[in-house]
Amino acid sequence: MSFQRFVAVRYMLKRKGLFALITTLIGVAGVSVGVAALITTLSVMNGFQSDIKEKIIGAQSHILVFGHMSASSYPGKIQQVLDIPEVVAAAPNIYGQAILSANGQSLGVVIRGLDPAQEAKINNLQDSLTEGDFQPQDWDENAPAPLVLGTELAENLGLEMGDDVVLISPASISTGAGMFPKMKKFRISGMLRTGYYEFDNTIVYAPLADASDFLGLKQGITGIAVKLHNLNQAEDVAPKIQQAVGYGYAVRTFAQMNSTLYAALKLEKAVMFIILFLIIAVASLNIASNLILLGTEKLRDIGIMRALGASPKMIRGIFMWEAMMTATVGIVLGVLLALLLCWIIATFNIVELPGDIYYLTKVPVRIEMWDVLAVIIGSYLVCFVAGLYPAVKASRVNPTDAIRYG
Repeated sequence: MSFQRFVAVRYMLKRKGLFALITTLIGVAGVSVGVAALITTLSVMNGFQSDIKEKIIGAQSHILVFGHMSASSYPGKIQQVLDIPEVVAAAPNIYGQAILSANGQSLGVVIRGLDPAQEAKINNLQDSLTEGDFQPQDWDENAPAPLVLGTELAENLGLEMGDDVVLISPASISTGAGMFPKMKKFRISGMLRTGYYEFDNTIVYAPLADASDFLGLKQGITGIAVKLHNLNQAEDVAPKIQQAVGYGYAVRTFAQMNSTLYAALKLEKAVMFIILFLIIAVASLNIASNLILLGTEKLRDIGIMRALGASPKMIRGIFMWEAMMTATVGIVLGVLLALLLCWIIATFNIVELPGDIYYLTKVPVRIEMWDVLAVIIGSYLVCFVAGLYPAVKASRVNPTDAIRYG
């Protein structure tokens, strides 16, 4: 053990007086609480972000190709996409806008046409059904086309299973009496809850053929939904898909389709990190004040060490080791406390969330190693800076004055 480290350990473990002990404990506790609060908060935010991301991807796809494709051309386009090694599955998709009219109320919605069998290969939308199905096996051919609604939309319009609704297309059709909006009657065949409010309140789902007929696509589609082996490769695979289908189509990843939401979540996490990091900054001031008090308390010892040949650099080293050891103890205890808090939050239902709003009853927690490392490194840097002034001040003590007045 070096001379500086040896003296720093003795000063930390053998402080005299209750006040000196309390100030040391306050310095350690301040760092511990700050580190624990920051890691726990970031883990909870990661949990919510991960939950939102899973719900979005569970109802969409990793990559979506936009562009009108005729009934004869889209099977070939899908095969071209499937030939890309990173692609697991691809399914035809239709997106369009409509006005949903029911019970004397009208609401703008997004109509999504899908093939339930193909869609199951892309996402877990089928698992979001709370009742009914996208295309029931026993559906009467003479009945209106089946339509699946999100539970939020159904509640807002007062709709139930089996109710008839009318979809009005923005595109007009020409008749002998003039131009009229195209209308089509549907019957509610199912309800689903994805857990993401925007989807459950704005999207209705219809079989591919019925959606194509309603939007006047002549059994064509408006896009291809793509699932990858690795979600994180979406940005790299998108150009390959673009090249495969041609540059007359738009290719968007899940992050691009939800860029506003993801940007808001990242900004929220960054701001929360900065705000909570101030707790650690305040705790570092306790370390600085504790070292200043130590310098005053050990003034005579510093003078003696200087008289025996200790250089100012060695004195600075003693105080910096003292600051770093205090920080290390505080950070270790803070990380352990954070892990304990995260385990308690994830295991026990301490904070009960309203299930009808969040669609989950427990606070989600996800600890990410990079966040923990960022907190640890940042805490060390702040504590290091806090120890500089007391260390420099102690190293500039005049040996004669220190021995005489210490």
